[in-house]
Amino acid sequence: MKWDEAKKVILQNDEVIQELKNNEAEYKIIEEIIMARKEKNLTQKDLAVLVGTRQSNISRLESGNYNPSLEFLNKIAIAMGKELEIRIV
Repeated sequence: MKWDEAKKVILQNDEVIQELKNNEAEYKIIEEIIMARKEKNLTQKDLAVLVGTRQSNISRLESGNYNPSLEFLNKIAIAMGKELEIRIV
């Protein structure tokens, strides 16, 4: 089955749609971190050095397998010359 076909089947399930919405903020954070890292031409290892952590922690974060603290997210933002902004809308 091709992705487009699978996506149609997946999106017919209201429970799946709700879970995707529930995780939207996490996906957005991960996407923003990856985009900022690539804009700076940094590898995961480069970013890890700047943040003072291990490359495996950056990898776990980017893959969604790590629940970072706000302090850690702020360190990442600062390391890339960015600001961490959190909003509830």
